[in-house]
Amino acid sequence: MTNVIIIVILVLILALAVRSSIKHFRGEGSCCGGGTYKAHKKKLTGVIARKTFTVEGMSCQHCVNRVMEAVNSINGASAVVHLKRGKVVVSMNREIPDTVIKEAIEKAGYTVTGIA
Repeated sequence: MTNVIIIVILVLILALAVRSSIKHFRGEGSCCGGGTYKAHKKKLTGVIARKTFTVEGMSCQHCVNRVMEAVNSINGASAVVHLKRGKVVVSMNREIPDTVIKEAIEKAGYTVTGIA
């Protein structure tokens, strides 16, 4: 009887671990300490340019929020983050050097590997 109880407990623990891992790999979990908070989108008027940054290190919604807030804190810039593709599309209503946006993303803890 004791063995059955131990096996049931182990199966439950394993099921919870698998469930959490699946959420993590889908980018739905809070691996970085996230939660249910979502960053607010920033709307710009008079967009004059868009640039796409390839970013490594993003794995969940919390990562998306951090990158969006980092870019959106730049005057004249607004970000849309595509987690699964590892891309950040930045709209600008004024000229902003790539280095300013890159530094903001990297200061948030991620690596910019390309700019298009």
